[in-house]
Amino acid sequence: MRIKILGDCYYCVSGLPLSLPDHAINCVRMGLDMCRAIRKLRAATGVDINMRVGVHSGSVLCGVIGLQKWQYDVWSHDVTLANHMEAGGVPGRVHITGATLALLAGAYAVEDAAMEHRDPYLRELGEPTYLVIDPRAEEEDEKGTAGGLLSSLEGPKMRPSLLMTRYLESWGAAKPFAHLSHLESPVSTSTPLPEKALASFSPQWSLDRSRTPRGLDDDLDTGDAKFFQVIEQLNSQKQWRQSKDFNPLTLYFRKKELEKEYRLSALPAFKYYAACTFLVFLSNFIIQMLVTNRPPALAITYSITFLLFLLLLFVCFSEHLTRCVLKGPKMLHWLPALSGLVATRPGLRVALGTATILLVFVMAIPSLFFLPAASNCPFGVLNVSSMAFNISWELPGSLPLISVPYSMHCCVLGFLSCSLFLHMSFELKLLLLLLWLGASCSLFLHSHAWLSDCLIARLYPDPSDSRPGVLKEPKLMGAISFFIFFFTLLVLARQNEYYCRLDFLWKKKLRQEQEETETMENLTRLLLENVLPAHVAPQFIGQNRRNEDLYHQSYECVCVLFASVPDFKEFYSESNINHEGLECLRLLNEIIADFDELLSKPKFSGVEKIKTIGSTYMAATGLNATSGQDAQQDAERSCSHLGTMVEFAVALGSKLDVINKHSFNNFRLRVGLNHGPVVAGVIGAQKPQYDIWGNTVNVASRMESTGVLGKIQVTEETARVLQSLGYTCYSRGIIKVKGKGQLCTYFLNTDLARTGPPSATLG
Repeated sequence: MRIKILGDCYYCVSGLPLSLPDHAINCVRMGLDMCRAIRKLRAATGVDINMRVGVHSGSVLCGVIGLQKWQYDVWSHDVTLANHMEAGGVPGRVHITGATLALLAGAYAVEDAAMEHRDPYLRELGEPTYLVIDPRAEEEDEKGTAGGLLSSLEGPKMRPSLLMTRYLESWGAAKPFAHLSHLESPVSTSTPLPEKALASFSPQWSLDRSRTPRGLDDDLDTGDAKFFQVIEQLNSQKQWRQSKDFNPLTLYFRKKELEKEYRLSALPAFKYYAACTFLVFLSNFIIQMLVTNRPPALAITYSITFLLFLLLLFVCFSEHLTRCVLKGPKMLHWLPALSGLVATRPGLRVALGTATILLVFVMAIPSLFFLPAASNCPFGVLNVSSMAFNISWELPGSLPLISVPYSMHCCVLGFLSCSLFLHMSFELKLLLLLLWLGASCSLFLHSHAWLSDCLIARLYPDPSDSRPGVLKEPKLMGAISFFIFFFTLLVLARQNEYYCRLDFLWKKKLRQEQEETETMENLTRLLLENVLPAHVAPQFIGQNRRNEDLYHQSYECVCVLFASVPDFKEFYSESNINHEGLECLRLLNEIIADFDELLSKPKFSGVEKIKTIGSTYMAATGLNATSGQDAQQDAERSCSHLGTMVEFAVALGSKLDVINKHSFNNFRLRVGLNHGPVVAGVIGAQKPQYDIWGNTVNVASRMESTGVLGKIQVTEETARVLQSLGYTCYSRGIIKVKGKGQLCTYFLNTDLARTGPPSATLG
């Protein structure tokens, strides 16, 4: 497990989270493979690079500290020893302790490490250390391997940097956040399941992908197949028919809350159901006007019914009259709200729908209301042979006899009106259909059956003529039509109820999945922004970046801060009293978390936390600027953010004072500042991290390590800029800085520096 990257130092452990019996062998094998890979890279590119590896086995305390830029880390004295094993190692060899050698159980041959290769800490420790002998070192032919690779990459004609890039690509090295680069692809955004979103961060997936050059393509193909499989399942009706969300008999949802939500859900389409019912009513009206004699009572009845329907349609479509109503008097401004009231009130919708259907039922047979319930047919007793051409088709009540079949057709249209309200409950539709079936059959088979007999008598006046079959009689055919329409519409109502509930369930689940997906996307974004700066995270989400395009950015003026609590090393101990260092770690987390809280303040919005290294806090300002922007501005303006960093350093000291007060400690802060050009980027195939590199960073680190407790040490160039910003600096003098020689440094005169007056101010 890789813990972190510290500059050019790769820091990893084996045996976490579960202890492994062969963790020492794993670490040594990985160290040997690293050295072998570096040798191949050196041979292929001509770049003079080497690697030191230090391995130590022991106990650690692991955890996550801080509020921003969370870092999983391990702490213990054994970790410190492992660090010194690397520092005191030999390039190209794996340096191990006696504890690690005991766990190797003879798996590798070793030799004693020479004393001149050991650092002061190891020399003071006085314990023997060993160098592992790589069993493959003598067998491998570096020139042959590298030569073959160089020829395939056209090596001699390429620049070393380009050759190194091609060489790394030939290994199939994975790029950081490559699987998050293409948000428009189905694999990254269209997967609605949270497990899919979380799987994109799987370390094992990244590990498998990085082992072979074709690993990424294979994973993408697999992701595409799984994506289309999910879509096919969502579109499959079979999946829903097997759903356990509703009762297959009553179609009620098993969850009462879901059933209540379905019945109380809004129905904007109700107005269209009412409009279609009006068309059925209008059809009946036209039929009645064409086949009857239009008595005055019928005209009055239809006039009243028309007014009722127009009122209903006005209420349902009142929202479309908003502009017209708003131009009128204020007392009418409430009218457009009636449409929304009908759409959102289930009780009102049911009442209006039922009343509309009943109105259509009644108006399907108004002409029959003006006839007696039972009457003798006038055509059954007349001498048909002598009076055939003098007999009228008129019946008592001015109803043409020929209109009887059309009255049955109007009844059929009445059945149809009941099925137009799609979201009406099946039980109510069943009740209305039964009511209309009973009423229609009672009219034409009982009370007004004589109309059918009279029509037959009129069509077949001669008793000697053969009368039609039973199935051709109007009343029987009408009854059969009524029953056919009843059962057909009943089946359609049942099916419609099923699909309405299914549609509601599908939309409900879709909304839930969308919310879960949105939540996971937001969580992913937040997690990514907690790993990367806010201006860097969008480079990996929402843009179609190529996998080989690693993020990097150059800055001309960045202020780098290293703030450490050196006293914490002496404070840290592993004993039963503090639960093997747990309480010490808890205090360190409190310190780092309080430091992170300062970043949320508006005045420190330009401060970017880079990482924590033990008890050292690393931050920078000036990383928000666009590349090249600083070079176009004057030096004073481009480096104005140095003042923000100074204020941040002072705030860190104040936070530490508060912690000391509550924890009864006397920790003091040691701060180093430097400014200048840096290169920022994201590195690593697993646990990618944002970092900055350059001489500016190295000098800032030296300013902290060679500094004085309670003071802020800066370089001469940084002191001049700070003086131009109104700060006072005084000279410390010439000090020896590792890797930099003799440097003249300065202390910043702030509240953090509490150790006496300045001795010599700058300038």
